Amino acid sequence: MIHSLRFRLLISFLAVILITVGTVSFFVARSSWDQIRAYEEQTNNTRETRAASLISSYYTTNGDWDGIQDLVTTLAAMEQRRIIITDANNIVIADSENSLLGKVYHQEEKGIQLYKRMFGMPPMLGQQGQNNPANLVATLYVSPLTSTVTGLIRSINIFLLWGALLAVIIALIITFFISRRITSPIQALTNSARRLGKGDFSQRVTIKSKDEVGELAQTFNLMAGNLEHTEKLRSNMVADVAHELRTPLSNVSGYLEAIRDEVVKPDKATIASLSEEVALLTRLVEDLQELTLADAGELKMVRQPEDIAQLIAQSVTVIQPKIDSKGLTISTDVQDKLPPINIDYYRIGQVLRNLLENAYKHTASGGKIAVIAHQENKLVKISVTDTGEGIPPEDLPNMFERFYRVDKSRARAGGGSGLGLTIVKRLVEAHGGSVAVESKLGKGSTLTFTLPLDQTEVAEKP
Repeated sequence: MIHSLRFRLLISFLAVILITVGTVSFFVARSSWDQIRAYEEQTNNTRETRAASLISSYYTTNGDWDGIQDLVTTLAAMEQRRIIITDANNIVIADSENSLLGKVYHQEEKGIQLYKRMFGMPPMLGQQGQNNPANLVATLYVSPLTSTVTGLIRSINIFLLWGALLAVIIALIITFFISRRITSPIQALTNSARRLGKGDFSQRVTIKSKDEVGELAQTFNLMAGNLEHTEKLRSNMVADVAHELRTPLSNVSGYLEAIRDEVVKPDKATIASLSEEVALLTRLVEDLQELTLADAGELKMVRQPEDIAQLIAQSVTVIQPKIDSKGLTISTDVQDKLPPINIDYYRIGQVLRNLLENAYKHTASGGKIAVIAHQENKLVKISVTDTGEGIPPEDLPNMFERFYRVDKSRARAGGGSGLGLTIVKRLVEAHGGSVAVESKLGKGSTLTFTLPLDQTEVAEKP
């Protein structure tokens, strides 16, 4: 539970809320404290100035302090503050609480001093006359207002606390739904991946969201599909390899038993048959080994600039005897002055021989085979076309798969191992090229591969 994504989301939401509320509370309390104190100080000064003005006006009007106690009492009741007035000798002449009249006032706070005006005018509010102690008429003391800052800040903090609690509750609800929305598809992916790891390659997940989780689900489904396809190919390959090996091994075993039982004599014909079967086994093993190296990216190649026209001519010369014996005709159409291509001469020769062998096998007597090579932009395009039986459209996507045969009933001896075109594709791709097939049933097929030209040679081509 502690390590679950849902719990971590909850903790993250709570941490963000608490940090946010705490930060806001600190700055709000600090700002409120300053603003309220400034307001209280301004209000206190205003009220003190107003009280001093009224008392100064009273003295100016009456010329003495007789009856000032009633005014002080009234002002104190209005302001809800204690007001004390002392004379020049610091003797209390008015006290809103009547407890200090006639006594010396030992003040702790600073009062407002009232002085006589200049040039013998009546006394007025202090701080504007000749601040001479001889001109001092009286001093006014007004108790400060009771501060409300602490109470207000406490109230604000309480409201912020309630807000934080409400935010936490809302966060819990939101986290529940969000975490459920996030973790449910992840849990589905986890369960499917677990079953996939146990060998159930049919696993797929249905997630309709278009976010990162949806993209992950699509990637998972694509991976599962590829794994299922690869597993199917692997199973088929194992079965096909077993089938391909069984026939020549059975033949060899039968010949050896027959020789041992003296049913067949070990003459030249028998030895020739055994050699043919061993050659088939050897070729199959070599083809499988070559494909394995190509799939692993460990196929060793020696590349150097080669004349592709010469390589085509040599490959046609090798297969010419078979072409003639079957009553076929073969032609070449190679563009003049094709630039040299940086290739492995033996490997590309193998590609050409495999394509020519494939065309030879699938073209009936009297048919034609054509080899065409020309330059297209920065590629050399080589095609082998035949007038054979063609390939059904449904079989075209699988032509370069291991052991794939269009005619499933074709015998191994007549149909080959089914690895030739697969090897063609791997060798061409190892050179940075591509392979394609086009065919019309009953009219023939065209297998084409491309090889990239060396950039320097392209630039130098006239």
